Amino acid sequence: MINKLIKTEEDYSLVLSRIEDMMDAEVNTPESEELELLATLVELYEDEHYAMDIPEPIDAIKFRMEQMGLNQQGLVPFIGSKSKVSEILNRKRPLTLSMMRSLHQNLGIPAEIFLQKAGGSFPKAIPHFEWHLFPLKEMLKRGWIHPIKDLKDSAEEAMRLFIHNCCPNGETIEACFRENSGNRTNTKTDNYALNSWCMRIMALAQKNTLQRKFDHANFTSDSLREIAKLSFFDEGPLLAREFLEKHGIHLIIERHLSKTYLDGAALLLEDSTPVVGLTLRYDRIDNFWFCLLHELAHIVLHLGKENQYLFVDDMDVRTFGRVKKNDIEDEADFLASESLIPNKVWSTAAAKSNPTKKNVLELAEYLKIHPACIIGKVRFEQNNFKLLSKLVGSGKIRPIFEA
Repeated sequence: MINKLIKTEEDYSLVLSRIEDMMDAEVNTPESEELELLATLVELYEDEHYAMDIPEPIDAIKFRMEQMGLNQQGLVPFIGSKSKVSEILNRKRPLTLSMMRSLHQNLGIPAEIFLQKAGGSFPKAIPHFEWHLFPLKEMLKRGWIHPIKDLKDSAEEAMRLFIHNCCPNGETIEACFRENSGNRTNTKTDNYALNSWCMRIMALAQKNTLQRKFDHANFTSDSLREIAKLSFFDEGPLLAREFLEKHGIHLIIERHLSKTYLDGAALLLEDSTPVVGLTLRYDRIDNFWFCLLHELAHIVLHLGKENQYLFVDDMDVRTFGRVKKNDIEDEADFLASESLIPNKVWSTAAAKSNPTKKNVLELAEYLKIHPACIIGKVRFEQNNFKLLSKLVGSGKIRPIFEA
Protein backbone atom coordinates (compact mmCIF):
# COMPACT_ATOMS: atom_id res chain seq x y z
CA MET A 1 0.00 0.00 0.00
CA ILE A 2 1.34 3.43 -0.96
CA ASN A 3 0.81 5.95 1.85
CA LYS A 4 3.39 8.67 1.36
CA LEU A 5 3.53 11.97 -0.53
CA ILE A 6 4.47 11.86 -4.21
CA LYS A 7 7.80 13.64 -4.61
CA THR A 8 9.18 12.46 -7.94
CA GLU A 9 7.94 11.58 -11.41
CA GLU A 10 8.80 7.96 -10.65
CA ASP A 11 6.53 8.03 -7.58
CA TYR A 12 3.83 9.68 -9.69
CA SER A 13 4.00 6.91 -12.35
CA LEU A 14 3.85 4.18 -9.71
CA VAL A 15 0.79 5.71 -8.08
CA LEU A 16 -1.00 6.12 -11.41
CA SER A 17 -0.28 2.49 -12.21
CA ARG A 18 -1.61 1.43 -8.80
CA ILE A 19 -4.78 3.51 -9.31
CA GLU A 20 -5.36 1.86 -12.68
CA ASP A 21 -5.12 -1.57 -11.05
CA MET A 22 -7.67 -0.61 -8.39
CA MET A 23 -10.31 1.12 -10.48
CA ASP A 24 -12.77 -1.75 -9.90
CA ALA A 25 -12.43 -1.62 -6.10
CA GLU A 26 -15.76 -2.04 -4.31
CA VAL A 27 -17.12 0.76 -2.11
CA ASN A 28 -16.40 0.67 1.63
CA THR A 29 -13.49 -1.72 1.30
CA PRO A 30 -9.83 -1.20 2.26
CA GLU A 31 -9.07 -1.04 -1.46
CA SER A 32 -11.55 1.78 -2.04
CA GLU A 33 -10.07 3.75 0.89
CA GLU A 34 -6.59 3.27 -0.57
CA LEU A 35 -7.88 4.43 -3.96
CA GLU A 36 -9.31 7.60 -2.39
CA LEU A 37 -6.00 8.32 -0.65
CA LEU A 38 -4.01 7.80 -3.84
CA ALA A 39 -6.33 10.09 -5.81
CA THR A 40 -5.76 12.80 -3.20
CA LEU A 41 -1.98 12.37 -3.41
CA VAL A 42 -2.10 12.61 -7.20
CA GLU A 43 -4.24 15.78 -7.00
CA LEU A 44 -1.76 17.43 -4.63
CA TYR A 45 1.17 16.55 -6.87
CA GLU A 46 -0.57 17.73 -10.05
CA ASP A 47 -1.65 21.02 -8.44
CA GLU A 48 1.99 21.75 -7.70
CA HIS A 49 3.65 20.43 -10.85
CA TYR A 50 0.98 20.51 -13.53
CA ALA A 51 -1.04 23.56 -12.63
CA MET A 52 -2.96 24.91 -15.60
CA ASP A 53 -1.74 28.26 -16.87
CA ILE A 54 -4.14 31.16 -16.36
CA PRO A 55 -5.48 32.24 -19.78
CA GLU A 56 -4.09 35.45 -21.21
CA PRO A 57 -6.61 38.33 -20.73
CA ILE A 58 -7.03 39.20 -24.44
CA ASP A 59 -7.55 35.55 -25.32
CA ALA A 60 -10.15 35.29 -22.55
CA ILE A 61 -11.98 38.38 -23.87
CA LYS A 62 -12.04 37.02 -27.42
CA PHE A 63 -13.26 33.65 -26.19
CA ARG A 64 -16.10 35.28 -24.22
CA MET A 65 -16.99 37.45 -27.25
CA GLU A 66 -17.32 34.31 -29.32
CA GLN A 67 -19.43 32.62 -26.65
CA MET A 68 -21.77 35.62 -26.37
CA GLY A 69 -21.86 36.49 -30.05
CA LEU A 70 -20.32 39.93 -29.49
CA ASN A 71 -18.46 41.99 -32.06
CA GLN A 72 -16.02 44.81 -31.26
CA GLN A 73 -18.86 47.31 -31.07
CA GLY A 74 -20.31 45.23 -28.25
CA LEU A 75 -17.24 45.98 -26.09
CA VAL A 76 -17.47 49.77 -26.45
CA PRO A 77 -19.64 50.24 -23.30
CA PHE A 78 -16.99 48.43 -21.25
CA ILE A 79 -13.79 49.82 -22.82
CA GLY A 80 -14.70 53.31 -23.98
CA SER A 81 -14.56 53.67 -27.75
CA LYS A 82 -14.30 51.57 -30.89
CA SER A 83 -10.68 52.65 -31.44
CA LYS A 84 -9.76 51.64 -27.87
CA VAL A 85 -11.46 48.27 -28.33
CA SER A 86 -9.45 47.68 -31.49
CA GLU A 87 -6.19 48.68 -29.81
CA ILE A 88 -6.92 46.49 -26.80
CA LEU A 89 -7.77 43.41 -28.87
CA ASN A 90 -4.66 43.96 -31.00
CA ARG A 91 -2.53 44.34 -27.86
CA LYS A 92 -1.53 47.91 -28.74
CA ARG A 93 -3.05 49.43 -25.59
CA PRO A 94 -2.97 48.00 -22.05
CA LEU A 95 -6.16 47.25 -20.16
CA THR A 96 -6.82 49.66 -17.30
CA LEU A 97 -8.29 48.70 -13.96
CA SER A 98 -11.58 50.39 -14.83
CA MET A 99 -11.78 48.39 -18.08
CA MET A 100 -10.95 45.17 -16.24
CA ARG A 101 -13.64 45.76 -13.64
CA SER A 102 -16.23 46.51 -16.30
CA LEU A 103 -15.36 43.42 -18.34
CA HIS A 104 -15.39 41.33 -15.18
CA GLN A 105 -18.81 42.60 -14.14
CA ASN A 106 -20.45 42.51 -17.57
CA LEU A 107 -18.78 39.57 -19.29
CA GLY A 108 -18.09 37.45 -16.22
CA ILE A 109 -14.36 37.08 -16.90
CA PRO A 110 -12.66 36.20 -13.58
CA ALA A 111 -10.47 38.86 -11.97
CA GLU A 112 -7.60 36.39 -11.66
CA ILE A 113 -7.36 36.24 -15.46
CA PHE A 114 -6.92 40.00 -15.74
CA LEU A 115 -4.49 40.08 -12.83
CA GLN A 116 -2.72 36.89 -13.95
CA LYS A 117 -2.73 35.63 -10.40
CA ALA A 118 -4.57 32.62 -9.05
CA GLY A 119 -7.23 33.78 -6.62
CA GLY A 120 -6.47 37.43 -7.43
CA SER A 121 -9.03 40.14 -6.83
CA PHE A 122 -9.26 43.79 -7.80
CA PRO A 123 -8.05 46.45 -5.33
CA LYS A 124 -10.61 47.59 -2.80
CA ALA A 125 -12.59 50.56 -4.03
CA ILE A 126 -12.03 53.88 -2.26
CA PRO A 127 -15.42 55.57 -1.77
CA HIS A 128 -16.13 58.87 -3.53
CA PHE A 129 -12.87 58.90 -5.52
CA GLU A 130 -12.98 60.17 -9.11
CA TRP A 131 -9.49 59.22 -10.20
CA HIS A 132 -9.36 61.49 -13.25
CA LEU A 133 -9.99 64.57 -11.07
CA PHE A 134 -6.55 64.41 -9.47
CA PRO A 135 -4.09 66.99 -10.93
CA LEU A 136 -2.26 64.26 -12.80
CA LYS A 137 -0.43 66.44 -15.32
CA GLU A 138 0.99 68.75 -12.65
CA MET A 139 1.91 65.81 -10.44
CA LEU A 140 3.67 64.12 -13.37
CA LYS A 141 5.53 67.33 -14.23
CA ARG A 142 6.77 67.60 -10.65
CA GLY A 143 7.87 63.97 -10.53
CA TRP A 144 5.28 62.91 -7.95
CA ILE A 145 3.97 60.09 -10.13
CA HIS A 146 5.77 57.90 -12.64
CA PRO A 147 5.26 58.41 -16.38
CA ILE A 148 2.52 56.12 -17.60
CA LYS A 149 0.94 55.63 -21.01
CA ASP A 150 -2.55 57.09 -21.41
CA LEU A 151 -2.35 58.87 -18.06
CA LYS A 152 -6.00 59.93 -18.01
CA ASP A 153 -7.28 56.40 -18.67
CA SER A 154 -4.75 54.96 -16.22
CA ALA A 155 -5.39 57.55 -13.50
CA GLU A 156 -6.35 54.91 -10.95
CA GLU A 157 -3.17 52.90 -11.48
CA ALA A 158 -0.98 56.00 -11.20
CA MET A 159 -2.75 57.27 -8.10
CA ARG A 160 -2.88 53.92 -6.31
CA LEU A 161 0.90 53.67 -6.49
CA PHE A 162 1.18 57.27 -5.29
CA ILE A 163 -1.22 56.55 -2.40
CA HIS A 164 0.66 53.40 -1.42
CA ASN A 165 3.87 55.40 -1.08
CA CYS A 166 2.29 57.78 1.42
CA CYS A 167 -0.05 55.37 3.21
CA PRO A 168 1.18 51.78 2.78
CA ASN A 169 -1.79 50.41 4.73
CA GLY A 170 -4.29 52.83 3.22
CA GLU A 171 -5.78 53.58 6.61
CA THR A 172 -5.64 57.37 6.58
CA ILE A 173 -6.61 58.17 2.99
CA GLU A 174 -10.32 58.44 3.69
CA ALA A 175 -9.48 60.62 6.70
CA CYS A 176 -7.59 62.95 4.35
CA PHE A 177 -10.68 63.36 2.21
CA ARG A 178 -13.17 63.57 5.04
CA GLU A 179 -14.33 67.12 5.80
CA ASN A 180 -12.39 68.29 8.82
CA SER A 181 -13.67 70.86 11.30
CA GLY A 182 -10.17 72.28 11.58
CA ASN A 183 -9.69 73.07 7.89
CA ARG A 184 -9.09 76.71 7.03
CA THR A 185 -9.42 76.74 3.26
CA ASN A 186 -10.35 79.06 0.44
CA THR A 187 -13.77 78.35 -1.07
CA LYS A 188 -12.08 78.05 -4.48
CA THR A 189 -9.82 75.22 -3.26
CA ASP A 190 -9.64 72.10 -5.44
CA ASN A 191 -9.94 69.29 -2.89
CA TYR A 192 -8.27 66.76 -5.18
CA ALA A 193 -5.24 69.03 -5.56
CA LEU A 194 -5.24 69.82 -1.84
CA ASN A 195 -5.29 66.18 -0.82
CA SER A 196 -2.70 65.26 -3.43
CA TRP A 197 -0.38 67.74 -1.75
CA CYS A 198 -1.15 66.29 1.69
CA MET A 199 -0.39 62.78 0.43
CA ARG A 200 2.86 64.03 -1.07
CA ILE A 201 3.85 65.38 2.34
CA MET A 202 3.09 61.99 3.87
CA ALA A 203 5.14 60.20 1.20
CA LEU A 204 8.16 62.43 1.79
CA ALA A 205 7.86 61.95 5.54
CA GLN A 206 7.81 58.16 5.06
CA LYS A 207 11.26 58.39 3.47
CA ASN A 208 12.75 60.29 6.41
CA THR A 209 13.44 58.00 9.36
CA LEU A 210 13.37 59.78 12.70
CA GLN A 211 15.60 58.65 15.54
CA ARG A 212 13.01 59.27 18.24
CA LYS A 213 9.33 58.49 18.62
CA PHE A 214 6.95 61.36 19.30
CA ASP A 215 5.84 61.69 22.92
CA HIS A 216 2.95 64.08 23.39
CA ALA A 217 3.87 64.61 27.04
CA ASN A 218 7.27 66.01 26.04
CA PHE A 219 5.95 68.40 23.41
CA THR A 220 3.94 71.23 24.93
CA SER A 221 3.29 74.94 24.61
CA ASP A 222 6.67 75.49 26.29
CA SER A 223 8.25 73.66 23.34
CA LEU A 224 6.66 76.18 20.98
CA ARG A 225 8.22 79.05 22.92
CA GLU A 226 11.62 77.40 22.56
CA ILE A 227 11.09 77.06 18.81
CA ALA A 228 9.98 80.68 18.51
CA LYS A 229 13.29 81.83 19.95
CA LEU A 230 15.13 79.97 17.19
CA SER A 231 13.83 82.66 14.82
CA PHE A 232 16.47 84.93 16.35
CA PHE A 233 19.20 83.06 14.44
CA ASP A 234 19.96 83.24 10.73
CA GLU A 235 19.88 79.44 10.51
CA GLY A 236 16.75 79.33 12.69
CA PRO A 237 14.53 77.42 10.21
CA LEU A 238 17.07 74.58 10.01
CA LEU A 239 17.48 74.57 13.78
CA ALA A 240 13.72 74.33 14.10
CA ARG A 241 13.64 71.31 11.79
CA GLU A 242 16.39 69.65 13.84
CA PHE A 243 14.56 70.45 17.08
CA LEU A 244 11.35 68.89 15.74
CA GLU A 245 13.07 65.78 14.42
CA LYS A 246 14.58 65.22 17.87
CA HIS A 247 11.03 65.33 19.22
CA GLY A 248 9.76 62.83 16.65
CA ILE A 249 8.07 65.35 14.33
CA HIS A 250 8.66 65.67 10.58
CA LEU A 251 8.98 69.10 8.98
CA ILE A 252 8.48 68.86 5.21
CA ILE A 253 8.75 71.74 2.74
CA GLU A 254 6.86 71.28 -0.54
CA ARG A 255 5.53 73.91 -2.95
CA HIS A 256 1.76 74.09 -3.17
CA LEU A 257 -0.18 72.77 -6.14
CA SER A 258 -2.34 74.99 -8.33
CA LYS A 259 -5.76 75.76 -6.86
CA THR A 260 -4.76 74.85 -3.30
CA TYR A 261 -4.20 78.33 -1.83
CA LEU A 262 -2.26 76.63 0.92
CA ASP A 263 0.30 77.70 3.50
CA GLY A 264 0.66 74.66 5.71
CA ALA A 265 -0.78 71.52 7.26
CA ALA A 266 -0.46 69.34 10.33
CA LEU A 267 -1.23 65.65 9.95
CA LEU A 268 -0.55 62.19 11.32
CA LEU A 269 1.09 59.27 9.54
CA GLU A 270 -0.38 55.79 9.93
CA ASP A 271 1.98 55.12 12.85
CA SER A 272 0.73 58.34 14.57
CA THR A 273 3.93 60.27 13.84
CA PRO A 274 3.09 64.00 13.47
CA VAL A 275 4.06 65.83 10.30
CA VAL A 276 4.11 69.55 9.58
CA GLY A 277 4.06 70.48 5.91
CA LEU A 278 4.74 74.04 4.72
CA THR A 279 4.47 75.42 1.19
CA LEU A 280 6.42 78.68 1.71
CA ARG A 281 3.82 80.17 -0.61
CA TYR A 282 4.80 83.69 0.37
CA ASP A 283 8.39 82.86 1.38
CA ARG A 284 8.65 85.50 4.11
CA ILE A 285 10.32 85.16 7.49
CA ASP A 286 7.26 86.35 9.40
CA ASN A 287 4.97 84.03 7.47
CA PHE A 288 7.24 81.02 7.97
CA TRP A 289 7.43 81.32 11.73
CA PHE A 290 3.76 82.00 12.29
CA CYS A 291 2.66 79.18 9.97
CA LEU A 292 5.10 76.76 11.59
CA LEU A 293 3.96 77.61 15.09
CA HIS A 294 0.31 77.51 14.05
CA GLU A 295 0.66 73.94 12.74
CA LEU A 296 2.66 72.94 15.81
CA ALA A 297 -0.12 74.40 17.95
CA HIS A 298 -2.47 71.96 16.24
CA ILE A 299 -0.14 69.14 17.28
CA VAL A 300 -0.11 70.32 20.89
CA LEU A 301 -3.84 71.06 21.11
CA HIS A 302 -5.80 69.06 18.57
CA LEU A 303 -4.08 66.48 16.38
CA GLY A 304 -5.08 62.91 17.20
CA LYS A 305 -7.92 64.00 19.45
CA GLU A 306 -11.57 63.40 18.58
CA ASN A 307 -10.56 61.70 15.31
CA GLN A 308 -8.70 64.77 14.07
CA TYR A 309 -5.93 63.53 11.76
CA LEU A 310 -5.43 66.47 9.42
CA PHE A 311 -5.47 70.27 9.53
CA VAL A 312 -4.85 72.39 6.43
CA ASP A 313 -4.48 76.15 6.51
CA ASP A 314 -4.75 79.03 4.10
CA MET A 315 -3.64 81.99 6.22
CA ASP A 316 -5.21 84.43 3.78
CA VAL A 317 -8.58 83.28 5.14
CA ARG A 318 -7.41 84.44 8.57
CA THR A 319 -6.12 87.71 7.18
CA PHE A 320 -9.10 88.71 5.09
CA GLY A 321 -11.87 87.30 7.28
CA ARG A 322 -14.04 84.19 7.02
CA VAL A 323 -17.70 83.31 6.91
CA LYS A 324 -17.93 81.65 10.30
CA LYS A 325 -15.98 81.47 13.52
CA ASN A 326 -13.67 78.50 13.93
CA ASP A 327 -12.71 77.81 17.52
CA ILE A 328 -10.06 75.23 16.64
CA GLU A 329 -8.21 77.58 14.31
CA ASP A 330 -8.59 80.46 16.75
CA GLU A 331 -6.99 78.36 19.48
CA ALA A 332 -4.05 77.51 17.21
CA ASP A 333 -3.70 81.18 16.22
CA PHE A 334 -3.63 82.25 19.85
CA LEU A 335 -1.01 79.72 20.92
CA ALA A 336 1.20 80.52 17.91
CA SER A 337 0.95 84.25 18.57
CA GLU A 338 1.51 83.84 22.30
CA SER A 339 4.59 81.69 21.65
CA LEU A 340 6.16 84.43 19.55
CA ILE A 341 4.98 87.55 21.39
CA PRO A 342 3.21 87.04 24.74
CA ASN A 343 0.16 89.27 24.99
CA LYS A 344 1.24 90.63 28.35
CA VAL A 345 4.34 92.02 26.62
CA TRP A 346 2.58 93.08 23.43
CA SER A 347 -0.22 94.99 25.17
CA THR A 348 2.20 97.62 26.48
CA ALA A 349 4.90 97.45 23.80
CA ALA A 350 5.91 100.63 22.02
CA ALA A 351 6.09 98.62 18.78
CA LYS A 352 2.35 98.01 19.01
CA SER A 353 1.29 101.64 19.29
CA ASN A 354 4.19 103.13 17.37
CA PRO A 355 5.71 100.52 15.03
CA THR A 356 8.89 102.30 14.03
CA LYS A 357 11.94 100.33 12.97
CA LYS A 358 13.67 101.32 16.23
CA ASN A 359 10.79 100.11 18.43
CA VAL A 360 10.46 96.87 16.49
CA LEU A 361 14.17 96.07 16.79
CA GLU A 362 14.20 96.82 20.52
CA LEU A 363 11.26 94.48 21.16
CA ALA A 364 12.82 91.78 19.01
CA GLU A 365 16.03 92.03 21.03
CA TYR A 366 14.08 91.85 24.28
CA LEU A 367 12.06 88.76 23.20
CA LYS A 368 15.00 87.22 21.33
CA ILE A 369 12.95 86.64 18.18
CA HIS A 370 13.34 87.84 14.61
CA PRO A 371 12.02 91.39 14.08
CA ALA A 372 10.05 90.18 11.05
CA CYS A 373 7.76 88.28 13.43
CA ILE A 374 6.87 91.54 15.19
CA ILE A 375 6.37 93.37 11.91
CA GLY A 376 4.10 90.56 10.72
CA LYS A 377 1.92 90.95 13.80
CA VAL A 378 1.69 94.73 13.36
CA ARG A 379 0.79 94.39 9.68
CA PHE A 380 -1.91 91.84 10.48
CA GLU A 381 -3.47 93.85 13.30
CA GLN A 382 -3.45 97.09 11.32
CA ASN A 383 -4.41 95.35 8.07
CA ASN A 384 -1.57 97.23 6.40
CA PHE A 385 0.66 94.85 4.49
CA LYS A 386 2.86 97.56 3.03
CA LEU A 387 4.15 98.61 6.44
CA LEU A 388 7.90 98.00 6.94
CA SER A 389 7.81 95.57 4.02
CA LYS A 390 11.58 95.63 3.64
CA LEU A 391 11.98 94.03 7.06
CA VAL A 392 9.64 91.00 6.73
CA GLY A 393 12.35 88.95 5.01
CA SER A 394 10.78 88.26 1.62
CA GLY A 395 12.54 85.49 -0.29
CA LYS A 396 14.73 84.56 2.68
CA ILE A 397 13.33 81.16 3.73
CA ARG A 398 13.23 78.93 0.65
CA PRO A 399 16.95 79.35 -0.14
CA ILE A 400 17.76 78.08 3.36
CA PHE A 401 15.98 74.78 2.73
CA GLU A 402 17.13 74.44 -0.85
CA ALA A 403 20.80 75.09 -0.11
